[in-house]
Amino acid sequence: MSAKDPNDLSEFSMVELFRLEVENQSVVFTENLLALEQNPTDASRLGALMRAAHSLKGAARMVDLDAAVVVANELEDVFVAAQGGSLVLLPEHVDVLLHGVDLLHRIAQAPDGKIEAENFGRTDGVQQFIRDLDKVRADHPAKAVKVESPPSENTNVSESLPSTFQAEAAITSPSNEVNDAQRKHQRFLRVTPENLNRLLALTGESLVESRRLVPFSKSLLRLKREHNELAQILDRIRESLGREKFNEHAEAQVAQARVQLVRCREDLSKRLLELEEFRRRSANLSHRLYDEALACRMRPFADGIQGFPRMVRDLARDLGKQARLEIRGPATYVDRDILEKLEAPLTHLVRNAIDHAIELPEMRRAAGKPVEGTIRLEAQHSAGNLLITVSDDGRGIDLADLRNAIVQKKLTAPEAAEQMSESEVLGFLLLPGFTTKQTVTEISGRGVGLDAVQAIVREVRGGIRIWTDVGSGTTFQMRLPLTLSIVRALLVEIGNEPYAFPLVHINRALKVARKDIEVVAGRQHFRFEDRQIGLIAANQIFGSTEDNHSGEQVSVVVIGNKANCYGVVTEKFLGERELVIKPLDPRLGKIKDISSGALLDDGSPVLIVDVEDLIRSVEKSIEAGTLAGVPSGTNGETLKKPKRVLVVDDSLTVRELEKKLLRTRGYEVEIAVDGMDAWNAVRTGHFDLVITDVDMPRMDGIEFVTLSKKDSNLKSLPVMIVSYKDRAEDRRRGLEAGADYYLAKASFHDEALLQAVVNLIGEATE
Repeated sequence: MSAKDPNDLSEFSMVELFRLEVENQSVVFTENLLALEQNPTDASRLGALMRAAHSLKGAARMVDLDAAVVVANELEDVFVAAQGGSLVLLPEHVDVLLHGVDLLHRIAQAPDGKIEAENFGRTDGVQQFIRDLDKVRADHPAKAVKVESPPSENTNVSESLPSTFQAEAAITSPSNEVNDAQRKHQRFLRVTPENLNRLLALTGESLVESRRLVPFSKSLLRLKREHNELAQILDRIRESLGREKFNEHAEAQVAQARVQLVRCREDLSKRLLELEEFRRRSANLSHRLYDEALACRMRPFADGIQGFPRMVRDLARDLGKQARLEIRGPATYVDRDILEKLEAPLTHLVRNAIDHAIELPEMRRAAGKPVEGTIRLEAQHSAGNLLITVSDDGRGIDLADLRNAIVQKKLTAPEAAEQMSESEVLGFLLLPGFTTKQTVTEISGRGVGLDAVQAIVREVRGGIRIWTDVGSGTTFQMRLPLTLSIVRALLVEIGNEPYAFPLVHINRALKVARKDIEVVAGRQHFRFEDRQIGLIAANQIFGSTEDNHSGEQVSVVVIGNKANCYGVVTEKFLGERELVIKPLDPRLGKIKDISSGALLDDGSPVLIVDVEDLIRSVEKSIEAGTLAGVPSGTNGETLKKPKRVLVVDDSLTVRELEKKLLRTRGYEVEIAVDGMDAWNAVRTGHFDLVITDVDMPRMDGIEFVTLSKKDSNLKSLPVMIVSYKDRAEDRRRGLEAGADYYLAKASFHDEALLQAVVNLIGEATE
């Protein structure tokens, strides 16, 4: 990572700089040409276009690209004529000029070895562009017209070095909301995405660590209360001494203890105030640091939709319609990764709006609407989320026709379709293969667009809503997280362990009275929003120990869509948290029902639930008939003491994974961070099994096994090795040291580990 001056050209070739200039100026051409269709005599737009063409002409000369010089010169001539009032740019002119911009882009993007092939005289595209431009001039003769006002800035551009040779070319546009003058004087850092992600991860850890001071501060407050209790005890002792006859030395000792305690209390109070002040400063600094690191990943929304106005214009003209794109919130900052993923779904929604929603000009005129349709694309931040809205002023969606299409495709019965709400009916538009068009075209009719939109929105942990007004238009709104590195989640307790459900995938979290739980078709249900929702015990899905707590209510998390909605019964709600996501070790592969992990304020790990995967697990369990009912809350049996297993691994992720797997089967689990820690644990506690890694600091797994088997008190303790080393000699070395079982992590999966444990020591409560 190194600082680069924008004027330092040492790392750029001349051709690379020309490509950069063409890319930046293409945005200027497109934006201003589209604007001139609405106001052909806008002097500021014409001036910007003339300067861009002149700049590119000079740049093309510098790299000896005659073809580009000719195209840029033709563009400049047209803009100069329009500036002088001898030519009015009509949509037909704009069509050809945009093709010229595309031609410049193709010339600039030619591979270095083929750049000569693009020179004038050997490029049919250049000759065709000139013929098209001459034809449109002949078909639409020039007419004298008065330009609104001359450009305020000097329009005579000298033949000196063009602006091409600036490593960071600023795109000048009247619609830009960023001060370009300030941008030109900024210095830039060249940072790889990997470095930026690592920086964000470290700032996230710093944020978590700053929160750990809260429980520490509370522990000191408890210590202060204990001091107060000790002071009361000493006061009672002094009162007792006053009634009894004790020597002066004893009284002096008690008085001295009282004085010393007062000093301790005062000192502790001061330190508490200092700690609280430090905690506030640390938390504030960590939040600011994280916000700044997060801002480095952000880009203006406009950066991801630069080609959309051109796409709307061209597609509308191809379909014989008139439409324009209105962009709101172009400066709204969006996470870089989310912005990249948004291009495809936004393209689908905008193309659908033009094809399905915007009417033909005569139909709009008959309906009393402006002949030109409007598609609005808006980005805004709301309640910690990013809202992306695509709306139009077209014909809207006829719900009666949509219901008929649903019935015809045999997706539901006619009676059920009539009873569906508007949101439920519109939700069918997002199903794979669903379309309301009778014919298939290059633009639509295959039923894959909106399904792809929903898939990408779900991929980034978002949601989508649709509403419509017949005759007035339709709106699609995507609610997305501000960043993929943070998730707002509901913490719940399952099997005495915390789990996090992302809020965006939760329909409702509520308490359900046990008396309201009904049995329908052999399964437990409860009434929710006039529907019967099936209940699933979370401990059965995650395999955790059964919840034996009694109570009149159960804590339920409602997940899923209208078609497949389930209530997941947890032990209790722990509250809402904002978690910094920590990806799981990729060597573990996909963990069933789990997407990632995070750290809580006290530093303890928590697993983040993959709700989509969880729904699939529930459906499979229902089909297999393996789900039992929700416990009634009473348990009169005496539980057998579970067997104890010691898990030894220097990887936090592996330790927590193995611990959760074993606890799901009812085993009591302790952990050790290396062989030395394990050696101390087995000598001071009782265990039925040890599961250990091989490569660990201080004492490795082989050495630990060897020591255990030589100890007369431990030689009968079963030991299983779970290691990434899966060669034959590695297995032989572990078994010769005395290990009772050797499992390679490469072939590691839940059932393999649990079955090996059962084979060695039996079930948890046998």
